[in-house]
Amino acid sequence: MAGVELTAAGALVALIIGLVCSGIGGAIGGIAIGGKSLGNELAAMMGSFYGPIAGVPGLVAGLIILALIG
Repeated sequence: MAGVELTAAGALVALIIGLVCSGIGGAIGGIAIGGKSLGNELAAMMGSFYGPIAGVPGLVAGLIILALIG
């Protein structure tokens, strides 16, 4: 099995893509959960702020694991 080495540039790209995706997912989740009571715009803004707070530690842990096993 041919392994692909994790470089610093690749890790940075993965981190940026994961950050953007977790923000989008947080916004969608915020609208789904609090859209009626808070309004869609406020719920999306709050979700896009709190989504990366939950997503970034998982991204960092995943990149560390990939660096160790790769």
